[in-house]
Amino acid sequence: MPTSDDTGPLLTGPFAGPQSFAQLVRDALACAAREGWPEMVWSDASFEDWPLREREVVESLQAWSGRGRRLVMLAQRYDAVLRYHPRFVGWRCQWDHIVECRVSRTRDAGELPSALWSPQWMLHRLDPERSTGVTTYEAQRRVLLRQQLDEYLRQSVPGFPATTLGL
Repeated sequence: MPTSDDTGPLLTGPFAGPQSFAQLVRDALACAAREGWPEMVWSDASFEDWPLREREVVESLQAWSGRGRRLVMLAQRYDAVLRYHPRFVGWRCQWDHIVECRVSRTRDAGELPSALWSPQWMLHRLDPERSTGVTTYEAQRRVLLRQQLDEYLRQSVPGFPATTLGL
């Protein structure tokens, strides 16, 4: 179970289970809004089990949104986002100018990290199937995760457009 940490308001340490994971995402987004995190990177094969459908999450994102903010999403596919997270999709369309969605070229869904990264704090799901992982404020771990995410981003392509223009 994560513990309180002197370096910030979010819990740190190992976590286990889908409920713990979902609560950590909720808490992180609320903290991002309160503290004005300038940037977040989210990575997951599909974001299917992220709590993006919830009103509380979208309200936190709305409060976080603004000038100088940036959210980068990296997934293998976004079909689950469209299917299960309509509130988030609506928010994403409104805030397209601060949201960059990328599609990973990796063939193995298990290879892509499941993570929420910020310059202040990170959540890394080491086993997405069992929703186990770790959260930390530790700078070295944040830097290593960001380097890993950057490598996947370099090899990715744009995806999940905010609007689809038809003829």
